[in-house]
Amino acid sequence: MIRQADTAMYHAKQNGGNSHCFISDDQNDELRRYYQLEQEIKHALEEDEFSIVYQPLINLRNDEITGVEALLRWNNKKLGPVSPGEFIPLLEELGLIIPVGNWVLQSVCDQMVSWHKKGFSIDRVAVNVSPIQFVNQSFVHDVKEIIRETKMDPVWLELEITEGTILNIDKAEKTLKELRDLGVHISIDDFGTGYSSLSYLKRLPINTLKIDQSFIRDLDVNDEVIVNTIITMAKNLQFNIIAEGIETDYQLSYLKDQDCHEGQGYYFSKPIDARELEQAYKCTSLKPNAI
Repeated sequence: MIRQADTAMYHAKQNGGNSHCFISDDQNDELRRYYQLEQEIKHALEEDEFSIVYQPLINLRNDEITGVEALLRWNNKKLGPVSPGEFIPLLEELGLIIPVGNWVLQSVCDQMVSWHKKGFSIDRVAVNVSPIQFVNQSFVHDVKEIIRETKMDPVWLELEITEGTILNIDKAEKTLKELRDLGVHISIDDFGTGYSSLSYLKRLPINTLKIDQSFIRDLDVNDEVIVNTIITMAKNLQFNIIAEGIETDYQLSYLKDQDCHEGQGYYFSKPIDARELEQAYKCTSLKPNAI
């Protein structure tokens, strides 16, 4: 009964607090899953359970791979593959996102150096940065040290941040300028879904805008107006523009007509491991379902 009461209290807090909640079997299962993940993820890094996959970024003018986005995956020995939607928030909540984030950066930079030594001249790798990482005092220092240790050219690295990360624009501007001074590129991920003022576009040293896949998924009349507006604005500001979530011929044709620079999505390739990426890079172009 105490455990049931604790579960009910947990859900009441999740709903904003200052309320009550009657426990259900579904809520019991949800909390049990949460506790399992919490216990297992604490040892995931030392148990070598994390891995990185890469989704190609495609030049929409010539269908060539111009870069990749690095994505973190977790395959637990007891629970099997766990969705990033489940484990990323947990890493942030437990304060583990910083050591794991540094491991991702180190691994990705090592991989880029290895690729270039093998002759795979991939222009850049994009790495997602958690808001918790971004505001951490040692973030810029950690990035600098990882670049130094791996001997990677910093222009190969593009850090992806969301609009919500830059709500404190003064602090964000300082951090981003320090990263720019290192030679690192900056991308705004999920552009159009946040609440930040567009004034940050002229203040911050941004290289790339990524159109959120929610605008690409259906591409009705309203979505097309939004996408076209973002592309036009980004080009006028001399930003690189990427559309994510491309899955159909129509989506690709529309984006090409709008002269969108780059795209990514299952139309070209699912996220794949480093070895599969090398095989894909050897192709002159990526056709749909080629991988």
